[in-house]
Amino acid sequence: MNIIAPSILSADFSRLGEDVRTVADAGAAYIHMDVMDGEFVPNLSFGIPVIGSLRACTDAVFDVHMMVREPVRFVKEIKAAGADILCVHQEACLHLDHTVGRIRELGMKAAVALNPATPVEVLTDILPQLDMVLIMSVNPGFGGQKLIPYTLEKVRRLRKMIDARGLAVDIEVDGGVNLDNVASVLDAGANVIVAGSAVFGGDAAANTRRFLEILKERER
Repeated sequence: MNIIAPSILSADFSRLGEDVRTVADAGAAYIHMDVMDGEFVPNLSFGIPVIGSLRACTDAVFDVHMMVREPVRFVKEIKAAGADILCVHQEACLHLDHTVGRIRELGMKAAVALNPATPVEVLTDILPQLDMVLIMSVNPGFGGQKLIPYTLEKVRRLRKMIDARGLAVDIEVDGGVNLDNVASVLDAGANVIVAGSAVFGGDAAANTRRFLEILKERER
């Protein structure tokens, strides 16, 4: 199933709860949340208390993307805040297997993100333990960047890896996805689409519905 995951990094932080309700009511199944530590990425965003405060706003799936060094330190607290999916960066985890195991142990779905220059083959051994892989189509840390074209080839390779092994692993793409290029991202093999400014940069409800129309047309 194709899913839209609006990224609240591009929402209006003065009315964050209202923006989350708006896109969820418009049909967004996931809410994408970028947690940044200013170390793994050169920026800060928001932390666990914000996630917890938003949990009462919607029943949508909270897709939490940790752009944080050694995120295993915060897994229990993220779960308590209401996360349903916890995504960690392969590049940020010294012991990725342990981190993924801890996420699953606490009852969350486990996802791993890869930066643009990181090949998908690094996940060969751990892929069966994952529920989702996030392909970063921009360098992480800032919103509003343009999609890096070669990342779509990574999506194609990853889709072949997953299908060849008969796995049920979602492929999420984050960075520079908009209404003009989302069809090509879906055609490459992704089924979870993160969109920030393309959703919240205008009428968020209408933009969410437009994405959903395209996602439904391209249903695998």
